[in-house]
Amino acid sequence: MVVMTMIARVADGLPLAASMQEDEQSGRNLMEYQSQAKQLFRKLNEQSPSRCTLEAGPMMFHYLIEQGVCYLVLCEGAFPKKLAFAYLEELQTEFHELYGKKVAAVSRPYSFIEFDTYIQKAKKSYVDSRTRRNLSSINTELQDVQRIMVTNIEEVLQRGEALSVLDSKASSLSSLSRKYRQDARYLNMRSTYAKVAAVALFSLMFILYIRFWWL
Repeated sequence: MVVMTMIARVADGLPLAASMQEDEQSGRNLMEYQSQAKQLFRKLNEQSPSRCTLEAGPMMFHYLIEQGVCYLVLCEGAFPKKLAFAYLEELQTEFHELYGKKVAAVSRPYSFIEFDTYIQKAKKSYVDSRTRRNLSSINTELQDVQRIMVTNIEEVLQRGEALSVLDSKASSLSSLSRKYRQDARYLNMRSTYAKVAAVALFSLMFILYIRFWWL
Protein backbone atom coordinates (compact mmCIF):
# COMPACT_ATOMS: atom_id res chain seq x y z
CA MET A 1 0.00 0.00 0.00
CA VAL A 2 1.18 3.53 -0.83
CA VAL A 3 1.27 5.48 2.44
CA MET A 4 3.10 8.73 1.74
CA THR A 5 4.37 10.54 -1.36
CA MET A 6 6.77 13.48 -1.41
CA ILE A 7 8.43 15.42 -4.23
CA ALA A 8 11.49 17.62 -3.67
CA ARG A 9 14.13 19.57 -5.56
CA VAL A 10 17.48 17.75 -5.46
CA ALA A 11 19.66 20.87 -5.48
CA ASP A 12 18.58 22.02 -2.00
CA GLY A 13 16.03 19.47 -0.74
CA LEU A 14 13.14 21.95 -1.03
CA PRO A 15 9.80 20.06 -0.76
CA LEU A 16 7.63 20.79 -3.79
CA ALA A 17 4.53 18.64 -3.21
CA ALA A 18 3.31 15.94 -0.83
CA SER A 19 0.42 13.62 -0.09
CA MET A 20 -0.17 11.55 3.06
CA GLN A 21 -2.74 9.41 4.82
CA GLU A 22 -5.58 11.56 6.12
CA ASP A 23 -6.71 9.66 9.24
CA GLU A 24 -5.39 11.01 12.53
CA GLN A 25 -3.78 7.83 13.86
CA SER A 26 -1.69 7.11 10.78
CA GLY A 27 -0.88 10.81 10.50
CA ARG A 28 0.82 10.71 13.89
CA ASN A 29 2.75 7.60 12.91
CA LEU A 30 3.92 9.22 9.67
CA MET A 31 5.55 12.22 11.32
CA GLU A 32 8.77 10.26 11.91
CA TYR A 33 8.81 8.98 8.34
CA GLN A 34 8.19 12.49 7.03
CA SER A 35 11.15 13.75 9.06
CA GLN A 36 13.35 10.98 7.65
CA ALA A 37 12.24 11.84 4.13
CA LYS A 38 13.19 15.51 4.59
CA GLN A 39 16.60 14.52 5.96
CA LEU A 40 17.08 12.23 3.02
CA PHE A 41 16.26 15.02 0.55
CA ARG A 42 19.00 17.15 2.08
CA LYS A 43 21.55 14.36 1.50
CA LEU A 44 20.79 13.89 -2.18
CA ASN A 45 22.95 15.42 -4.89
CA GLU A 46 23.65 15.05 -8.59
CA GLN A 47 25.86 12.00 -7.95
CA SER A 48 23.19 10.12 -5.97
CA PRO A 49 21.81 6.95 -7.58
CA SER A 50 18.78 7.77 -9.72
CA ARG A 51 16.78 4.92 -8.18
CA CYS A 52 17.09 3.57 -4.67
CA THR A 53 15.17 1.60 -2.05
CA LEU A 54 15.65 2.28 1.67
CA GLU A 55 14.38 0.02 4.44
CA ALA A 56 12.61 1.82 7.28
CA GLY A 57 11.42 -0.78 9.78
CA PRO A 58 8.25 -2.39 8.42
CA MET A 59 8.07 0.23 5.67
CA MET A 60 10.10 0.91 2.53
CA PHE A 61 11.13 4.18 0.92
CA HIS A 62 11.53 4.09 -2.86
CA TYR A 63 12.73 7.10 -4.79
CA LEU A 64 13.32 8.15 -8.37
CA ILE A 65 15.40 11.14 -9.47
CA GLU A 66 14.76 12.72 -12.86
CA GLN A 67 15.87 16.14 -14.14
CA GLY A 68 16.78 17.50 -10.74
CA VAL A 69 13.62 16.39 -8.95
CA CYS A 70 13.26 13.52 -6.47
CA TYR A 71 9.99 11.57 -6.36
CA LEU A 72 9.73 9.55 -3.15
CA VAL A 73 7.10 7.11 -1.92
CA LEU A 74 6.70 5.32 1.41
CA CYS A 75 5.09 1.90 1.08
CA GLU A 76 4.33 -1.06 3.28
CA GLY A 77 7.10 -3.62 3.10
CA ALA A 78 5.01 -6.12 1.14
CA PHE A 79 4.12 -3.65 -1.61
CA PRO A 80 5.79 -4.81 -4.89
CA LYS A 81 8.86 -2.79 -5.77
CA LYS A 82 7.99 -2.87 -9.46
CA LEU A 83 4.64 -1.19 -8.79
CA ALA A 84 6.27 1.40 -6.53
CA PHE A 85 8.63 2.51 -9.29
CA ALA A 86 5.88 2.36 -11.92
CA TYR A 87 3.88 4.71 -9.67
CA LEU A 88 6.86 7.06 -9.31
CA GLU A 89 7.44 7.14 -13.06
CA GLU A 90 3.80 8.02 -13.63
CA LEU A 91 4.09 10.91 -11.15
CA GLN A 92 7.34 12.06 -12.74
CA THR A 93 5.83 12.22 -16.21
CA GLU A 94 2.82 14.27 -15.11
CA PHE A 95 4.72 16.55 -12.70
CA HIS A 96 7.38 17.40 -15.27
CA GLU A 97 4.71 18.14 -17.85
CA LEU A 98 2.94 20.57 -15.51
CA TYR A 99 5.76 22.16 -13.53
CA GLY A 100 9.10 21.15 -15.05
CA LYS A 101 9.96 24.67 -16.23
CA LYS A 102 8.98 26.24 -12.90
CA VAL A 103 10.92 24.01 -10.49
CA ALA A 104 14.17 25.96 -10.55
CA ALA A 105 12.47 29.32 -9.87
CA VAL A 106 10.38 28.55 -6.76
CA SER A 107 11.60 29.32 -3.25
CA ARG A 108 8.54 28.54 -1.12
CA PRO A 109 8.08 24.98 0.25
CA TYR A 110 5.22 23.01 -1.29
CA SER A 111 4.78 25.49 -4.13
CA PHE A 112 3.00 22.81 -6.13
CA ILE A 113 0.83 21.38 -3.35
CA GLU A 114 -2.13 21.30 -5.75
CA PHE A 115 -0.42 18.32 -7.39
CA ASP A 116 -1.82 16.32 -4.47
CA THR A 117 -5.02 15.94 -6.48
CA TYR A 118 -3.19 13.98 -9.16
CA ILE A 119 -1.19 12.03 -6.56
CA GLN A 120 -4.41 10.89 -4.88
CA LYS A 121 -5.84 9.79 -8.21
CA ALA A 122 -2.72 7.86 -9.18
CA LYS A 123 -2.43 6.29 -5.72
CA LYS A 124 -5.95 4.86 -5.91
CA SER A 125 -5.10 3.00 -9.10
CA TYR A 126 -2.15 1.34 -7.38
CA VAL A 127 -4.08 0.50 -4.21
CA ASP A 128 -7.04 -1.13 -5.98
CA SER A 129 -6.35 -4.88 -6.08
CA ARG A 130 -7.78 -5.43 -9.57
CA THR A 131 -5.78 -2.59 -11.04
CA ARG A 132 -2.64 -3.84 -9.30
CA ARG A 133 -3.08 -7.26 -10.92
CA ASN A 134 -3.39 -5.61 -14.33
CA LEU A 135 -0.35 -3.43 -13.73
CA SER A 136 1.68 -6.44 -12.62
CA SER A 137 1.02 -8.15 -15.95
CA ILE A 138 2.14 -5.17 -18.03
CA ASN A 139 5.61 -5.46 -19.53
CA THR A 140 6.83 -1.99 -18.53
CA GLU A 141 10.07 -0.41 -19.64
CA LEU A 142 11.32 -0.06 -16.06
CA GLN A 143 14.92 -1.07 -15.51
CA ASP A 144 15.44 -4.33 -13.64
CA VAL A 145 14.22 -3.47 -10.12
CA GLN A 146 16.34 -6.26 -8.67
CA ARG A 147 19.44 -4.20 -9.50
CA ILE A 148 18.26 -1.09 -7.64
CA MET A 149 20.42 -0.40 -4.61
CA VAL A 150 18.82 -1.28 -1.28
CA THR A 151 20.06 0.16 2.00
CA ASN A 152 18.75 1.12 5.44
CA ILE A 153 17.61 4.70 5.93
CA GLU A 154 18.64 4.82 9.59
CA GLU A 155 22.20 3.87 8.67
CA VAL A 156 22.30 6.51 5.97
CA LEU A 157 21.00 9.25 8.27
CA GLN A 158 23.10 8.27 11.31
CA ARG A 159 26.38 7.86 9.44
CA GLY A 160 25.83 11.10 7.60
CA GLU A 161 27.05 9.58 4.38
CA ALA A 162 25.63 10.84 1.14
CA LEU A 163 23.92 8.21 -0.97
CA SER A 164 26.44 8.96 -3.69
CA VAL A 165 29.16 7.58 -1.36
CA LEU A 166 27.18 4.40 -0.76
CA ASP A 167 26.57 4.04 -4.46
CA SER A 168 30.29 4.50 -5.08
CA LYS A 169 31.08 1.76 -2.56
CA ALA A 170 28.51 -0.52 -4.16
CA SER A 171 30.03 0.20 -7.60
CA SER A 172 33.52 -0.59 -6.25
CA LEU A 173 32.34 -3.91 -4.84
CA SER A 174 30.65 -4.66 -8.15
CA SER A 175 33.87 -3.86 -10.01
CA LEU A 176 35.89 -6.10 -7.69
CA SER A 177 33.36 -8.86 -8.20
CA ARG A 178 33.61 -8.52 -11.98
CA LYS A 179 37.43 -8.55 -11.79
CA TYR A 180 37.31 -11.69 -9.64
CA ARG A 181 35.06 -13.42 -12.19
CA GLN A 182 37.33 -12.33 -15.06
CA ASP A 183 40.43 -13.60 -13.24
CA ALA A 184 38.67 -16.88 -12.48
CA ARG A 185 37.71 -17.31 -16.15
CA TYR A 186 41.30 -16.52 -17.20
CA LEU A 187 42.74 -19.08 -14.78
CA ASN A 188 40.21 -21.69 -15.90
CA MET A 189 41.12 -20.99 -19.52
CA ARG A 190 44.85 -21.35 -18.78
CA SER A 191 44.18 -24.61 -16.96
CA THR A 192 42.19 -25.91 -19.93
CA TYR A 193 44.92 -24.92 -22.39
CA ALA A 194 47.56 -26.60 -20.20
CA LYS A 195 45.56 -29.82 -20.14
CA VAL A 196 45.06 -29.75 -23.91
CA ALA A 197 48.78 -29.04 -24.44
CA ALA A 198 49.74 -31.92 -22.15
CA VAL A 199 47.46 -34.34 -24.01
CA ALA A 200 48.79 -33.12 -27.38
CA LEU A 201 52.42 -33.50 -26.24
CA PHE A 202 51.77 -36.98 -24.89
CA SER A 203 50.05 -37.99 -28.12
CA LEU A 204 52.93 -36.66 -30.20
CA MET A 205 55.52 -38.48 -28.08
CA PHE A 206 53.49 -41.68 -28.27
CA ILE A 207 53.26 -41.45 -32.07
CA LEU A 208 56.99 -40.78 -32.38
CA TYR A 209 57.77 -43.65 -30.00
CA ILE A 210 55.63 -46.11 -31.99
CA ARG A 211 57.06 -44.93 -35.28
CA PHE A 212 60.74 -45.15 -34.33
CA TRP A 213 60.36 -48.24 -32.20
CA TRP A 214 58.78 -50.29 -34.93
CA LEU A 215 60.94 -48.87 -37.67
